[in-house]
Amino acid sequence: MDIFVGVVVGLLVLMFLVVIHELGHFVAARRNGVRVLEFGIGFPPKAIAWVKNPKTKKWKRLPRSEWKKPQDGLIFSINWLPIGGFCQMDGESAADERPGTFGRANFWEKTKILFAGVTMNWLVAIVIFTVLAWTGMPEFLEGQFTIPIDTRTESTPVEITSVAEDSPASHAGIEAGDKIIAVDGHEFIHASEIIDYNETKAGEEVTYKIVREETVYTADCAACPVDEECSCPYETQLNTIEKTIELNPAGSDYLLGVTMATSQSLSYSTWSAPIVGLGLTAQLTGETFKGVGTMVWNLVSGAVSQLSPDANIRENGQEALSSVKDSVSGPVGIIGVLFPTFTAAGPTNLAFLAALISVSLACMNVLPIPALDGGRWLLIAIYKLRKKKLTKEKEEKIVSKAFLVLLVLILIVTILDIVRFF
Repeated sequence: MDIFVGVVVGLLVLMFLVVIHELGHFVAARRNGVRVLEFGIGFPPKAIAWVKNPKTKKWKRLPRSEWKKPQDGLIFSINWLPIGGFCQMDGESAADERPGTFGRANFWEKTKILFAGVTMNWLVAIVIFTVLAWTGMPEFLEGQFTIPIDTRTESTPVEITSVAEDSPASHAGIEAGDKIIAVDGHEFIHASEIIDYNETKAGEEVTYKIVREETVYTADCAACPVDEECSCPYETQLNTIEKTIELNPAGSDYLLGVTMATSQSLSYSTWSAPIVGLGLTAQLTGETFKGVGTMVWNLVSGAVSQLSPDANIRENGQEALSSVKDSVSGPVGIIGVLFPTFTAAGPTNLAFLAALISVSLACMNVLPIPALDGGRWLLIAIYKLRKKKLTKEKEEKIVSKAFLVLLVLILIVTILDIVRFF
């Protein structure tokens, strides 16, 4: 059920981010005199559609029989496939010269229209990060951007999520839900640190200081029927308990016998929240471009190294290629793994993931790939500098080939996601 909810939430978040991106194109196109034929939420087939009368400015339901017919006014549609949205402009080819078309717009107008989508994604990230800076910003990045003089940091303790039967933890009375405050007087904020400490104490006694939430009834429940749920009033209390536990010896299947959820640090800002939102968006943008550059370098160098007669060079190349495979995630990985995990972790973490993906969408669309916004702009710019006309046939040929390559890459990444997932 958690995975199902996470997948549904993931689809909705991704659709929202793509629709926001397309809304940027829509607003920029309208403001620069380019006619928009249709703005759609989701992808066809259509579920329902409306059309705006260009004279009366009123909307009316568009009958199914007229869905495929050209309309004089703007069409707004809701479609069955919840995988994004689209903004269909009139004459999207750069060679179109009809008034009101994208092709007729000048170079500066085309630039504003093409990059309006990525601008909207960056703005969404800035807004989400600003709100999180006020309400509690998760610290996922080493050296994450903050304004130190206006930052307060709080950490939640490491929580025990399950206890193995007949383990040292179960014998000592440790329960799922207990939060670890200290071990032998040492405070830890990461589960891995506790595991490392236990390894140094294998076979010895350690003292765990934990906080446990317990239910205390505020009435005498002796009269409650044994086979019915107690309805007496109660309250919860946080009790601090110390448990001395003898760990299993080194080489055992486990030393303590628990699984733990790593604590999370949240930073809070006040007046600097908008600055943090902008600064973190810029920082993640830089990290994204840096990551793309590293991935491309590892891919190229790894592939070239396989031609070397030196076995060590080939082995290093294999490691570089493996890092590329592990660092890339497609739709299956994002929707099927990331979103269920972050949804279960709570709305704060889910909002952070949404902002991070919004930044990634912006960065990916800026890249000079002909099928994407940055590539289309670069193609138009090159032909403008060469003072040559970019014909519709040539543009479609370049974009279609690039789009095919992009689809192949998405398919490969999706297959890798499925292999990792199962």
